[in-house]
Amino acid sequence: MIKNSRFVSYTMLLGSALSFTGPAMGEPVASADMVRHGRYIAQVSGCNDCHTPGYMIQDGKIPEQVWLTGDRFGWRGPWGTTYGSNLRLYVRNLTEDQWVQDARSMRRRPPMPWFNLNVMSEHDLRALYQYIVSLGEPGEPAPAYLPPDQEPPMPYASFPSPPPVN
Repeated sequence: MIKNSRFVSYTMLLGSALSFTGPAMGEPVASADMVRHGRYIAQVSGCNDCHTPGYMIQDGKIPEQVWLTGDRFGWRGPWGTTYGSNLRLYVRNLTEDQWVQDARSMRRRPPMPWFNLNVMSEHDLRALYQYIVSLGEPGEPAPAYLPPDQEPPMPYASFPSPPPVN
């Protein structure tokens, strides 16, 4: 039996610190490797194409502090007009576990390839979350969805109705 109370207090404190995993108990701590991997996922998965203003038309040469802040460029089709949402705002009030669950069950209007997000590995989803959170100040929301009968403000891309499938 250890009689030194300082030693006991120190070991209890150390044990508590080692079991703490993040900002809220149970949340994984962001690591530089995970954030770096999340940045890679955002780039190669095309997240910036719709969720970062001007990214596609400027060949990806947009300052990183603007990445994933949403866009005012509309995507109009038979579904209505959608806008690349501000992902920083979207994840701001989600835990990492909530994000993973949401990404697995997400359904969105075109052109969002939600079906690709649904099948991403858990590791990639967690890295993407940690990267988005690491970007900091969320900024302003993107414009809201417009139904098909409403003319969106410019600029927007227009998609024709797809031909019937036989």
